[in-house]
Amino acid sequence: MPVLIPAPSVIEAAGNKPKRIEEFAGRVNSGHAEVSVARMQSPEGWVEPGQRPEFQEITVVLRGMLRVEHEGGAMEVRAGQAVVQHPGEWVRYSTPEPGGAEYVAVCLPAFSPATVHRDPD
Repeated sequence: MPVLIPAPSVIEAAGNKPKRIEEFAGRVNSGHAEVSVARMQSPEGWVEPGQRPEFQEITVVLRGMLRVEHEGGAMEVRAGQAVVQHPGEWVRYSTPEPGGAEYVAVCLPAFSPATVHRDPD
């Protein structure tokens, strides 16, 4: 039987400015360990610490631009585009353009603070 998820859980975000994370499915909202699905809304000028996650992250940008820095350089992922980050790759996400960005992130297995491995401050 299908299960309705009536609302997301709002999760605290890392970074230099407030960013809204709404987890629809994942460890917090639905108890899923195998996958997490979250909508992110980050403001202009938001930057999070670099990280080397153990999980795969597929990010679909809905509005604005998400900058993805990686060991080989950086890329700009715009509305209508997606990026796949593989487990063990170093990345740092930011939203430098006016208006920030809105995007959906799918993590396999589900996002966990214990497996994201953020850079030290």
